Order: sequence, then C-alpha cells, then structure tokens
Amino acid sequence: MKRLRLTYIAGALLLSTALGMTGCDKRHHLVKAEAKLITIDSTWDARPDSTAMAILDPYKHAVDSMMNRVRGVSAVTMDNRKPEGLLSNLVADVLRSAATEVLGHPADMGLVNRGGIRNILSEGSITTGNIFEILPFENSLCVLTISGKTLKELFVSIAARGGEGVSGVKLIIGPDNTLIDGWIDGKPVDDDKEYTVATIDYLADGNDGMVPLMAARHRVCPPGATLRGLFMDYVDAQTTAGKPVTSKMEGRITVKK
Repeated sequence: MKRLRLTYIAGALLLSTALGMTGCDKRHHLVKAEAKLITIDSTWDARPDSTAMAILDPYKHAVDSMMNRVRGVSAVTMDNRKPEGLLSNLVADVLRSAATEVLGHPADMGLVNRGGIRNILSEGSITTGNIFEILPFENSLCVLTISGKTLKELFVSIAARGGEGVSGVKLIIGPDNTLIDGWIDGKPVDDDKEYTVATIDYLADGNDGMVPLMAARHRVCPPGATLRGLFMDYVDAQTTAGKPVTSKMEGRITVKK
C-alpha cells in the first residue's frame, strides 16, 4: 500500500505569500499549519472526481491509443534475474547492435544494468506501454572505447554486482561475487588492445559501480538514441521481418560454486 504525504497549509499562509510579493505582508502571519497521511490506493477509483475526469478524458484516450499499440510478439516470457536473464541478455544485445550507428559494426561488448530494467516481458503481444514499463528511464546509448586493462576492471565491477546484462562476453564469478575469469569474443582480454563497449549514459558516467567506464579513451553518445527507442526499433524490425522477439540463456555469466 502506497502512502503519499500531503501538507495542508492554512489560507493565511497563501495570502501572506501572495502579499509578500507586493511588500504588503506586515499585517499577516502564519497562524496554523497541519499535515496528515492519506492512503492512496484503489478505493479512490470508486469515487473519481467528475470534473477532473472530464478534463483528463480526451488526453487519456490519446495516451491509451498510443500505449496500447501492438508492436510485435514475444515468443517467450523474459525476466531479469541474476546473474543472467533472458531480458537483460536481449537488451544488452540491442545496445551492442545499436553501436553500428557509430562504429559501422556492432560493439565488442554490450552492457546494461539490471536495475534499469523494471518489468518482465511476457509471452505474447508487445505493446508500446509494455516497453515503457520495462524501460521507463530516459537512458541513452553511449559507445565507449576502453583499453584491455580497463575492460578487465569492468569485468571485476560486473562480478561485484553479481552480474549485469552483458553481450559479447563471458564471465565466471565466485559465490562471493569475485571475478574468476572473463573472455570477450571467446578470447582472453589483451591489456594493450582497445575494445568498444555499447552501454547507456548512466553507466558511462560511472553509476551502479561501473567506475572503470569513466576511464574511456573515446566516448560517443548519439543524440536522441534512447534505450527505449532503440528497443522499440528492434521490436518493429523483428515484426517487419515476420519474426517474434526472443532470447536465450547462453552462460554469459556463471557462478562457480
């Protein structure tokens, strides 16, 4: 049950504030201020305000029309579990492929934080609203160039989080979230080589423990390339090709017990 704190302030405060703008508030002062908690739940739906509903109704129809649009079909239900999930795998794949806009080819690695994926993708129809529920934030694509040494540090950071959504790499981590080993494109990481990582601006700025990404030697964040928009484009492309949206577990991150 959600609770919303609402503060009720006596009319005298509003009046004194308004008069204060004119410099004529010397005769007015706050006499009382009260606050209480009001439970906000489904019981309010039974008593909707008719005036408010009349104002919102035309906008609601427009929003519903957009959000209820079916964009594609998911072949399976996809979740976001740790250390590896169907949905986080898919989103990381979408990011990695989207780097083609910047590099002319997919990035070496795709990376998304599991915390940024806020819902499952259920088997069946995929609507615009579903995608907004899954990816509600205005995160945008960033393509980074990092050294092999920094990539190894990134692997350690991902292991410390118990796994994130990755593409193009395989990691083995211990039960204590320490990195045991990691490969990119099936090969060991070369300290002296440069690698490209397609991720989101939130992580590129070092958030969620991804501090190594701040050492990127080069960074390109195409304007308007939101993760949600890229995911919608992917779903649309699959639908146009007559294919469902799907994903699979590949042992991208495994925990050695």
